Amino acid sequence: MMREVIEGLYVGNENDVDEIALRELAIVHACKEPYHRQLLGYITKGAPKDHPEYLWAERDNRLFLNIVDAPKSFFFDKGMIDKALYFIHKKRSEGLKVLVHCNQGESRAPSIALLYLVKYKYIDVDTLEEAESEFLKLYPEYNPGEGIRSFVKENWDYYNARF
Repeated sequence: MMREVIEGLYVGNENDVDEIALRELAIVHACKEPYHRQLLGYITKGAPKDHPEYLWAERDNRLFLNIVDAPKSFFFDKGMIDKALYFIHKKRSEGLKVLVHCNQGESRAPSIALLYLVKYKYIDVDTLEEAESEFLKLYPEYNPGEGIRSFVKENWDYYNARF
């Protein structure tokens, strides 16, 4: 299912994280389960809020986000999204290919990829709806949940700022 949306940037689901991907790609794990949980080793429902890597953890060429496909925008931390966009940009500028994935490859990961394309002007339009229309041509599986879509909409002007 992994699909290249622009040169060196792939979007997919958890089935795309195999040994080849782990060796050859930088990876943004845009899903709490199982990656963030396994890395930090917590057994409670959520990660301990006082843990220094509560929102994200970075190891080598992997970024582990504590992100679930929540129904409301306030569950999405802007700092975490900004970290993911910076990570993608940094790894691509180092010449690495990057995979952004979530569990199903429909909501969180493609939303992060969409924001990356908008922020760095690979998609240069005025409205979120125009951006989504362009992004669907690149990644037809895009089907954001209500919470992440609301987050993107509420922060549209920030991510679509003209430099």
